[in-house]
Amino acid sequence: MTTAAPELVTKMECETPEFLRAQRQLDELAVSMGLASELHQRLRYPKRALIVTIPVRMDDGLVKTFTGYRVHHDVTLGPAKGGIRFHPEVDMGEVSALAMLMTWKCALMGLPYGGAKGGVRCEPWNLSMGEKERMTRRYTSEIINFIGPDKDIPAPDMYTNEQTMAWIMDTYSINVGHTVPSVVTGKPISIGGSLGRHEATGRGVAYCARRAVKHLNWTKDAPEVVIQGFGNVGSITAKYLHNAGYKVVGVSDVHGGIYNAKGIDIPSALAYAQEHGTLANFKDTEPVNNQELLELPCDILIPAALGNQVNASNMERIKCKILVEGANGPTSPEADLYLHENGVMVVPDILANAGGVTVSYFEWVQGLMQLFWTEEEVNTRLETIMGKACDKVFALSQERNLRTRMAALWLGVSTIAEAKRLRGLYP
Repeated sequence: MTTAAPELVTKMECETPEFLRAQRQLDELAVSMGLASELHQRLRYPKRALIVTIPVRMDDGLVKTFTGYRVHHDVTLGPAKGGIRFHPEVDMGEVSALAMLMTWKCALMGLPYGGAKGGVRCEPWNLSMGEKERMTRRYTSEIINFIGPDKDIPAPDMYTNEQTMAWIMDTYSINVGHTVPSVVTGKPISIGGSLGRHEATGRGVAYCARRAVKHLNWTKDAPEVVIQGFGNVGSITAKYLHNAGYKVVGVSDVHGGIYNAKGIDIPSALAYAQEHGTLANFKDTEPVNNQELLELPCDILIPAALGNQVNASNMERIKCKILVEGANGPTSPEADLYLHENGVMVVPDILANAGGVTVSYFEWVQGLMQLFWTEEEVNTRLETIMGKACDKVFALSQERNLRTRMAALWLGVSTIAEAKRLRGLYP
């Protein structure tokens, strides 16, 4: 009986369509920037990956087994950083692709982190609070040698939140024998979380949209905005753009979307969604489904829900002038190229939704120092860092005639490549 080489097993586990898309982006960029072959090859796959089995005692007394993952793509600049998601589509390819994007994102923002990602394959909406707690704590125990404030710092992601991070922090702390707030970020304020962290990703998306408008020298008083997704990122983005005088004409949640060409009353929509759990039948709007929403006429389109929403099947019907990626990977490579060639400015995910990891960095630093900042300090620091990153990406895009995505990746990858060149083979 023969056994496959470990390298081949790793490739089979990783090489899902989502991971191959992330690889293709890197491959395209490597040619454009003349990246040395040995550095290119080192960056194409994760540094390390872990698959764990998670047995959980369910409320009915039976034991159900889940599968969990944690991937470190690169740790050249510092400890790994990335979210943990609970979703039935979580697999090794997805978390490997997202870990790679986190590497470029952290490098682009100038953060001393490498990229990581993790998750548990489950249907979180079918789990009770007790079942989620037991699953989270067992998952933490299984990956405990992977994580730590100087090794890998998880954060919330899809279907995880502050409570999830509190359980992870507590489980880790129990195992090491003392409280370690900096093992995770995105925690509740009462146990070491940072002011401004909850709204950071949406605030950053809104800030990038406004920066793109400024870059294009628009004089329109109230640019029209459509936002797919009304969760943490989409709803907060809508709130900040509405407050900035933008006209949000379309929004959607998992149940579908609403549209009003004259603008939606976002504060009322937020209150309505909070009360009813959906945007359906909100006053003075007409219903649209999530695909129709993407094709509405607007100035700014913000996909802030799932990946691969703008793709070859609908890219020719996209009518926006700026697309700001609130979600991870919402635009396929084919659509990204098509939109660029047709004059649509795409603000890529590794820039647009980097507000969350940036304020996570602030939280980590505050926890290590045991010195906490005001919300105004956090927001000011966030806007300074994101403003610099936006300016560098937009300038490089013009200077080298690159798509904005390629410009952002160029800055991130070149930072990692230079660090690897200087450090040598270890990281």
